[in-house]
Amino acid sequence: MAITLKEVAERAGVSRSAVSRAFTPGASVSRKMRERVEKAATDLGYHPNALASSLTTGRTKMIGLISNNFHNPFFLEVFDLFTRGLQERGLRPLLVNLSDETDPQNSVRMLRAYSVDGVIVASSTLPSGFSRAFRDAGMPVVHSFGRYLATPHVDIIGIDNIECGRIAARELIARGYRSVAFMGGPESATSTQDRMSGFLEALAEHSEVTVSYSFAKDYTFDAGRNQMQELLNGTPAEAYFCGDDVLSIGALSAIAEAGLSVPDDIGIVGLNDMEMARWENINLTTIHQPIADIIDASIEKVTSALGDMVQEPEARLFPCRVIERGTLRPKR
Repeated sequence: MAITLKEVAERAGVSRSAVSRAFTPGASVSRKMRERVEKAATDLGYHPNALASSLTTGRTKMIGLISNNFHNPFFLEVFDLFTRGLQERGLRPLLVNLSDETDPQNSVRMLRAYSVDGVIVASSTLPSGFSRAFRDAGMPVVHSFGRYLATPHVDIIGIDNIECGRIAARELIARGYRSVAFMGGPESATSTQDRMSGFLEALAEHSEVTVSYSFAKDYTFDAGRNQMQELLNGTPAEAYFCGDDVLSIGALSAIAEAGLSVPDDIGIVGLNDMEMARWENINLTTIHQPIADIIDASIEKVTSALGDMVQEPEARLFPCRVIERGTLRPKR
């Protein structure tokens, strides 16, 4: 039989409410009282029941962690950091896959059924209507890796994708490439649109450089490989800015299969600086996205929102930088 809170209270000689407070982070209870309750709980082998606690406090400490791109190994790193960070703060992540979902209200109903205390949308491709639907349902929401808006509807934590496009363009120009291209993810994705926009904007100042662009069907290895194979059937550019590292790795595979060399024949620069990009057999030059900082800030934001639903939404952007490895020729 499971030991009850009542039995702990009797063993410690205190009220049941005192036991409850002793196991509630931040609750008002003296050190002596807490030690007394903890000793009684240890002697009896009692462990607090999180579900029972949620019925008392009205808080489940459950955070819906929403995404829609589970084919991209980059998000394995993202989910690892998110789940660790949430659990370290005494919160419980509920991982939700919206890859095939088109109706935000279906997602709202599901999260309500689990009585989540807050929501983190971890996606650069999920339509903003999902975040707004969660907000309208009264849930604190943070959109991580979301598109920057000067007056956001929900809190946005991420990077300036337009500036990342500019960074990639400036890097290719500095290395003397005269025929460059953007190979993005899905054309409908805001991250694709913004990265291409910045790339083309920076190159518009360099009439001596030939520019082209194309789009892969997904942010996946296979999509990047297939798109590069198609490009190689024509006249490829000297260098490509790929929409993310996974597309870049797919492109590298297609280039090697065609018997071409990187960076001697074709240069590649990616975006994210995921763990695989550092592998010796990949050695990808890429734009570093400060993933850990974005995730930590997102968790802090949703945690603070749990106690203050009236705070104004804000957009917070983290700077990015080029990580030089071996897929672009040296600067001239």
